[in-house]
Amino acid sequence: MNPTDGMTEEQKQYLQGFVSGANLARSASGLPTFAQTLARNGSAPPGPQPAAGSLPSGPEAIHYQAQDRFLAEGKKLCPEEEAKRKKNPLDMWDELRERAEQKQFPKGTDVLLTKFHGLFYVAPNQDSYMCRLRLYAGLVSAAQFRGIADIAEQFGGGYCHVTTRANVQIREIQAENSINVLTALQDHGIVARGTGADNIRNITATPTAGFDTQELIDTRPLARELHYYILNHREMYGLPRKFNVGFDGGGTIAVLEETNDIGFTAVRVVEGKGVPAGVYFRMALGGITGHKDFARDVGVLLRPEECVPAAAAVVRVFIDHGDRTDRKKARMKYVLDRWGLDKYLEEAEKHLPRKLLRFPLDQCEPRAPLVRGAHIGFHPQRQPGLVYVGVVLPVGRMSCDQMRGLARIAERHGSASFRLTVWQNLLIPDIPEDRVEAVKGEIEALGFAWKATQVRTGLVACTGNFGCRFSSSDTKRHALEIADHLDARLELDVPINIHLTGCPNSCAQHYIGDIGLLGTKVAVEDDMVEGYHLFLGGGYGAEQDVGREIYRDVKAEVVPVTIERMLRGYLAARLGPQESFRDFTRRYPTEQLKEMFASQPASEGRPS
Repeated sequence: MNPTDGMTEEQKQYLQGFVSGANLARSASGLPTFAQTLARNGSAPPGPQPAAGSLPSGPEAIHYQAQDRFLAEGKKLCPEEEAKRKKNPLDMWDELRERAEQKQFPKGTDVLLTKFHGLFYVAPNQDSYMCRLRLYAGLVSAAQFRGIADIAEQFGGGYCHVTTRANVQIREIQAENSINVLTALQDHGIVARGTGADNIRNITATPTAGFDTQELIDTRPLARELHYYILNHREMYGLPRKFNVGFDGGGTIAVLEETNDIGFTAVRVVEGKGVPAGVYFRMALGGITGHKDFARDVGVLLRPEECVPAAAAVVRVFIDHGDRTDRKKARMKYVLDRWGLDKYLEEAEKHLPRKLLRFPLDQCEPRAPLVRGAHIGFHPQRQPGLVYVGVVLPVGRMSCDQMRGLARIAERHGSASFRLTVWQNLLIPDIPEDRVEAVKGEIEALGFAWKATQVRTGLVACTGNFGCRFSSSDTKRHALEIADHLDARLELDVPINIHLTGCPNSCAQHYIGDIGLLGTKVAVEDDMVEGYHLFLGGGYGAEQDVGREIYRDVKAEVVPVTIERMLRGYLAARLGPQESFRDFTRRYPTEQLKEMFASQPASEGRPS
């Protein structure tokens, strides 16, 4: 029998308030709450309970309140929300340390909660942790880079990956070394908190910020401000699902801010438009290209100092109204789909001191064009006599010795700093023009390149089943096989982006590539082999588009030949070098393209 049966609503509210107040007093005195006492006696009430000894009275209480609204509606929280409700992941340090001492990995929902500290247990693909760092705007010093290499060598697998969020991953960390990795990173001024699970991931920004020849504004201060806002506000953790934010300052290299939950894009407004002339930001919401959606402009103009408060307000609305019952519908996009942009913006403004300035997009000056390939090779900086170089990292992988070698180059010839990019490579800035030849030689001596073919320049691959349990294919290996095959047989005179992702989570954003590959398993007689679904015609920036599927269930071993035929068909039928691959594919229906591609000659067999 429910003890509140027969009570009036007023009596129930009084009792609830009395119990809550008593619980707070008991907790403050170090005594167990009533629910905890019942649990110890084997008669705990049904449903998930708050973390032991800590009622949700702090800033993170908004998450419990959001969960309570779903429970009050008779809905069931998903297991991940129940786990976060029972145990605050940010308060697990002693548990992490005990696990490390016992050489144990997490189990069950603790695998999710451990990701709040940047540690990903990636079994069965690798019986180890992967640690993802938090490097805002892709900024990392040469000293930090060398430190990361040392940590990966001592406690990891002796290599690192640069990710599609301009970040770094250390892989193959054994259970006993988990705490060693986290503390060693912090000794170098690097944190991993919140880089996984239901949190705001590292903040991306224009990688050439501060030295770009065409940028409107340096986005590093904004990325830094939001980075520290997140680290110091506990309510910014434990969201319904993961959350991405990107800043574009108008530079030459794409940061893909339109693929983020919140994208800030710098714009210029000239005199006579009703607002003071200057550089502002547009805000777009709901980007999630794995679900075929780009972020949508919300129709407001923001001063730079308004961006971080606006981002925090948008996140607060997502915390309150994001789905806590269905993980597949828990991204911000689905709140926008239910409400529309106007209602979402109105809710966000409740968390701001004033309403945001509505301003038409067409009253802003058009953004200067992106330069495809500007993340590779030597390019002039806005500072006279200096250049930056984009180093080619094959599908983002670096050995520890290579990382230390890059650090020496940056210290000897540059400003002892790096910029990571969403294209899985890095930039070394501030190189004097008279040092270029020396830098070329030193990069090549490390086994890297400072120039690349049109295929390798735009080649992006997620971790793949080498280290991710969600992936159906070995994307990084297959990406290199594709590049080897094409470079030996074709000479392209235009940029081609090829994106390989191993699962529908689309970490490599296959939908926005000129050619996108989504990993799958292909039936061959009684066996299942690695393969891909192929998409074409995606784009970003001014060429924003979602690729359409052209082939299904293509075995990985014949993918290079399939792409070769596609590119040969493009070269044979395009209107000239001025017609991009995306524009070419738009001129033809899918079946006609397939006929055109099938008629092209191609080298048979596996790539050489």
